[in-house]
Amino acid sequence: MSGCLLELQDLRFAWPGSAHDCLDIAALQVAAGETVFLHGPSGCGKSTLLSLLAGVLLPRSGRVALDGVDWADLRATARDRHRVDHVGYIFQQFNLLPYLTALDNVLLPCRFSTRRRDAAARSARSLRAEGRHWLAGMGLDASVWDRPAHTLSVGQQQRVAAARALVGQPGLVIADEPTSALDEDRRDVFLDLLLSACAAAGSALVLVSHDRRIAQRFGREVALAQINRAARAAEGDA
Repeated sequence: MSGCLLELQDLRFAWPGSAHDCLDIAALQVAAGETVFLHGPSGCGKSTLLSLLAGVLLPRSGRVALDGVDWADLRATARDRHRVDHVGYIFQQFNLLPYLTALDNVLLPCRFSTRRRDAAARSARSLRAEGRHWLAGMGLDASVWDRPAHTLSVGQQQRVAAARALVGQPGLVIADEPTSALDEDRRDVFLDLLLSACAAAGSALVLVSHDRRIAQRFGREVALAQINRAARAAEGDA
């Protein structure tokens, strides 16, 4: 683990029409290769913070920089390009394209990112072989690789989503409640695979969950309620 990959300073965010900030965070840093477990109760702003870290949302004030680039300094198209180059995102609902195969879903980032396509090419495998490598790394049998995503089980779709986030070895993987639909045994197997795959890719991982039982698996635990001054101010006013 070395160097600061993701840096947040004096971030304040309010939804349009709201008179109050829902997030007010003095500082948060994530180092290259670090694994961070971010937790908090439902509705505390975890998914909103992830969207700010990935440049999907922009703060009202403050700085959120990934790989030294402040999201607010980029136009919308440049933000999209920077995001697909440097961020792999595992959505809570997976967001797979249902009629594409598992393998074609995994390769989607490489269609839009020359950087990730080039990183895949440096593995000395063909692009499709690189996609198969990450599917295998997430424990998916070859029998499902060419099946449409909508025919896969929830657990299989989840692993496809993780393989898609990892292909091309982005610097940062963001996972939003990725284990919420899994029982305890399947949750633990998935976390084993995800943490191992991030280590193999050299990717930092920021994972959000309300399930604090998995915190010990990560290098660092962050409670959003403790770093969010807006939440503390709201409690003081109550």
